[in-house]
Amino acid sequence: MDIIKVDAIASTNTFLKDLNREKHLVDSVCVMANEQLAGKGQMGTVWQSNPGENLTCSVFMPLKEVKLTDQFYVSISTSLAIWDCLSSLQVPKLSIKWPNDILSDRQKVCGVLIENIVKNGRLIGAILGIGININQVVFDNLPQAGSLKKILGRSFTIDEVLHLLLNALEERFSELDASNFIFLKEEYEELLFRKNKPSTFIDEEGNSLVGIIQSITNEGKLQVLLEDEIITDFDLKEIKLLY
Repeated sequence: MDIIKVDAIASTNTFLKDLNREKHLVDSVCVMANEQLAGKGQMGTVWQSNPGENLTCSVFMPLKEVKLTDQFYVSISTSLAIWDCLSSLQVPKLSIKWPNDILSDRQKVCGVLIENIVKNGRLIGAILGIGININQVVFDNLPQAGSLKKILGRSFTIDEVLHLLLNALEERFSELDASNFIFLKEEYEELLFRKNKPSTFIDEEGNSLVGIIQSITNEGKLQVLLEDEIITDFDLKEIKLLY
C-alpha cells in the first residue's frame, strides 16, 4: 500500500477525499500526519492528539463487492482490523463500543470516522479516518481517553503500529464479501462493549434509559432490550451508550 506522510495538515480525511477527486483512486492509499490541525470524530466531535505522539491517518480502501445497503460491513471490517492490530500488541481487555470506538477496558484508545464514496449509486470505496492514541498520556477533559503507553507502560514506534494496522486492514478487507457477512457480524457482536449487560443510554432528547445490548441489524443499528421487554433498533443519532 502506498503511504503518504505529511507533517501538519487540517484533516487526513479531507486530504484523501481531495486526492481521490483529483486522481480517481483505484488502489489502497494511506495518508499519515504528524499533526492534524482539525481532526474530526463521529458526530462532528474534535479528535484531540498531541503532535508526533499518536497515529493519525486516513486510508482509502477500494470496494467492489459491497452494496450500499451493506455499507455497515465496512465499519465492521475496519473495527475488526483495528482490534486485530491492537490485540497483536497485547493490549488487554479490548472491545468495540458501537459503532466503532475501540476500548481497552473502559479507556478509549481508538476512534474511527468512515466516509464512503459512492458513484452512480454504487459504493466504490471508503475513506477510513483512524486515530490511535499511542504515546500520549495526558488528555484535557477526556477522562475516558487511554493510550497504549498509559495502558502498557511503554512507548511505541508509530510506524510499527501503522504497518500492523495496514496489514490488518488489507487482510480484513480481503474478506469483505457477502459470503462472509454473517461471520463478520457474529465476530463483531461478540466484541461489543457492554453486550448482554444492563447499561445506561441517553436518547436524542437527553432522556436516560436502561437497556441491554443484544446485537446489531445488518444496517448497523443497535438492538437494545429495554425495560418493557421490547427489543428496539437505534441508529447512531438516536442513542448514546454511556460508559
